[in-house]
Amino acid sequence: MNAGDTGFMLICTALVFFMTPGLAFFYGGLVRRKNVVNTMMACTFIMGLSVVMWILFGYSLSFGGNHGGIIGDFRWFCLNGIGMDDAGPYAATIPHFIYIAFQMMFAMITPALITGSLVGRVKFKALFFFVLFWSILVYYPMAHMVWGEGGFLAEIGSVDFAGGNVVHISSGVSALVFAIVLGRRKGYENTAYRVHNIPFVALGAFLLWFGWFGFNPGSQLAAATTDDARAISHVFLTTNLAACAGGFFALAVSWMKYGKPSLSLTLNGILAGLVGITAGCDMVSSFGAVIIGTICGILMIYSVEFIDRTLKIDDPVGASSVHGVCGFTGTILTGLFSTSEGLFYGAGWSFLGAQVFGALVVGAWAAGMGFIIFKGLDKIHGLRVSKRVEEEGLDIYEHGESAYGA
Repeated sequence: MNAGDTGFMLICTALVFFMTPGLAFFYGGLVRRKNVVNTMMACTFIMGLSVVMWILFGYSLSFGGNHGGIIGDFRWFCLNGIGMDDAGPYAATIPHFIYIAFQMMFAMITPALITGSLVGRVKFKALFFFVLFWSILVYYPMAHMVWGEGGFLAEIGSVDFAGGNVVHISSGVSALVFAIVLGRRKGYENTAYRVHNIPFVALGAFLLWFGWFGFNPGSQLAAATTDDARAISHVFLTTNLAACAGGFFALAVSWMKYGKPSLSLTLNGILAGLVGITAGCDMVSSFGAVIIGTICGILMIYSVEFIDRTLKIDDPVGASSVHGVCGFTGTILTGLFSTSEGLFYGAGWSFLGAQVFGALVVGAWAAGMGFIIFKGLDKIHGLRVSKRVEEEGLDIYEHGESAYGA
């Protein structure tokens, strides 16, 4: 094991952890005042539940053993058999426990991303069980298929360096399905829903951006050698270039489209660029990163409008657009702009085909399993709060406290 790699991964793990509190601020600022506590609580309880599940059986199902390229087994139940001095099978130069902790942060933030699509209308108990079942039936199989030894999508050559498929497509598609199953908020067509706290949104977005420098570069899993340092430098650069391009072009398009430059859309553009570059940040050039960020930043605005106004689907924070649409787009564009295997660099169609197939499999799995979970919970317990609770706000009824006492 290597001390430099170990120190680097500890820092990256802490950065990725910080993204979930950032998401709580981001979503909390976007919703109405009466649902701020409920929205931020959704991210907060996931930080506890996901970690307990990960240690008990989540890590083992995702990365322990292999069954049909779909799921692992229970060999590492409660981390049994893993010693403090062991190096894991996925990163030989760092302790196994650090790899477990790093992947744990991905398992934490992914279901939290979905919660933005359901704000203001879901029972907290139903949300708790949704996260539990979704992690087991969607996230753990996806992590194994893409990143696990013998994983089905990894074996066919589909590449997802840091979570474009596993994290963003899975959560974005599930968010869209959840919004469809729930239906629109009461009085949505007749009420002007405005961002209630833009400074919260900005704080959350900047925390997410900052954390992404652990999210993407940390997926290199090493930093000490010259080659590792070069690779991390490249990933760091492409990550930031895509974020800046996404934010800039979202600003420009919102200015031209709506007559004024929107801060909230600019911040969502930054996140769209970050989502888009995640799958291929190690494979594309600086120019490719700018193109990917630009496309995702622009596409996000039109996707939000299309889903809301044309499809009449109520996704309050645009989670399905930012994560689902841009995650899918980034995975496909990696098949075009990868400097080693991309179609635009003369490598043929096979890698692009693998990227398209991988994205479709992840999207279909997340949609199908998500729908089953949603409908099952709705039948057993009911997903949606009463009309009165929805009108007066979930903060008081579900949690007994308000974000703003006055």
